[in-house]
Amino acid sequence: MTKQELSLLSDDELLLKKKELQKSKIVHAILIGFLAGVIAFGLGGWLMSEERNIGFFIPMLFPIYFIYRLLKGNDEHKVLEEVLSERGMH
Repeated sequence: MTKQELSLLSDDELLLKKKELQKSKIVHAILIGFLAGVIAFGLGGWLMSEERNIGFFIPMLFPIYFIYRLLKGNDEHKVLEEVLSERGMH
């Protein structure tokens, strides 16, 4: 949603969006932690193996990409936080 659309919502609707935002942040934190664990586990396995070829790092790019997308895709959350702070509901 854009800032204009969010500014048209009532205070109760904004509070519901804020609750959704908090749940979304928790889910994103759990997913980022899980993906970081996958990277750490894979890196540990690679370091313990006798064959340390570079081809191992290609599958590790997928969790790194997903972590990047989770961190980058929070533009709507920033706009919602701006509207909440403007109304003094933050």
